[in-house]
Amino acid sequence: MPDCYNLNLQREKAQLLTPKDPFQVPLLDNATQTEPVTATATSGKSEKLPNEVVKSPTPVFLMINSLETGGSERQFIALTKSLDPSAFSTHLGCIMEKGFLLEDLGPMPRFGLGGSLYSAKSFRSRFRLARHLRHHRVAIAHAFDFYTNLVLIPVARLAGVPVVIGSQRQIGDLLTPAQSRMQTTIFRWCDVVICNSQAAADRLSEHGVPSGKLAIIRNGLAPSAFTTATPSLPPVPGLLRVGMIARMNHRVKNHAGLLRAATRVVSKFAAVEFVLVGDGPFRAELETTARTLRLGDHVRFLGDRRDIAGILASLDLTVLPSSSESLSNSIIESMAAGVPVVANRVGGNIELLGSDRGALVATNDDVALASAIESLLRDENLRRRLGQNAKTFAQANLTIDRMRRDHEQLYASLLEKKGYRAKSPH
Repeated sequence: MPDCYNLNLQREKAQLLTPKDPFQVPLLDNATQTEPVTATATSGKSEKLPNEVVKSPTPVFLMINSLETGGSERQFIALTKSLDPSAFSTHLGCIMEKGFLLEDLGPMPRFGLGGSLYSAKSFRSRFRLARHLRHHRVAIAHAFDFYTNLVLIPVARLAGVPVVIGSQRQIGDLLTPAQSRMQTTIFRWCDVVICNSQAAADRLSEHGVPSGKLAIIRNGLAPSAFTTATPSLPPVPGLLRVGMIARMNHRVKNHAGLLRAATRVVSKFAAVEFVLVGDGPFRAELETTARTLRLGDHVRFLGDRRDIAGILASLDLTVLPSSSESLSNSIIESMAAGVPVVANRVGGNIELLGSDRGALVATNDDVALASAIESLLRDENLRRRLGQNAKTFAQANLTIDRMRRDHEQLYASLLEKKGYRAKSPH
């Protein structure tokens, strides 16, 4: 492992941690990271051959901002639990140890920023993170979102971690220009940036990240997402249900646009119900909007739910009117369940729902959104065809096994390029 205290690295460290024009970066509420959590073997003991050299699993460190209920967070958990424990020993870290999904992983080391990248607490956390990486002889450091890109990538590089990986799990248009420039600069320090859609990779390429440094690995779903679930909502004869599954923490999700479109739909369909799944700071405001629009019994707010498969089994179609998406977990979960989707023609939505796999409409067009919903409500055969096409695509491209395999192959190829050799156990 290279010495992280030589003069050149100290100069780079000083330049990175104390920029000429420092600025405060407000913490984002991700929708879009001390004892390590280590993966355990899932199979019996392997038989050792004569003269075979047994090697320890390669230590991998995965870091995320927090574990709120979001797509990136669920993919973080999925990757953590699916990596082959005989090949990789998985260690986890976060910036904020909070979120509904923490119960899926349990306590993990926290490296807080104290509200700013330039706070005293942030500097102490980064030095502690460097010691943590060296102590566990981490060979691969993988940052999973914006703030962990800014924190983990330079620290891992200066700590001598052989392979350093960043992530782009949103399109990037929600970042400020200053945040975007800083992240692009940080990406120069890593070996690869993993994007979960071609749209996200294209955006980074436009901002100056070399295309050779970009890898596309789509989100993946567990096999249970493709099975037929028991409906969580009891069926009502003649009633059609339209769902939206998204956190109510950012206006970009455009719940209000769906509610406005719903007023048009219910004027033509008496037996239709809009089901909103998710919670967040805007929920009370959206409930007020629904009352103002006089949607009455045509809309239900279910809050956060863990039975998403059962909810999807209760729906006739789902809608995601967001103005920005890279690769929406809400969409791919609907696809896996065979539920047709109406979404805006933005980002990775086009990659998922093109070619007769869903309905795409213009952004911020309530009339077009309502029209697409009405078309699907009128035509059961169309719903069935789009749902089946989407499920077939998801089964071929969006499984957790595919996602795990792509990560493991990328990890192995990067380690090989660096000449890394796994250590034999003592």
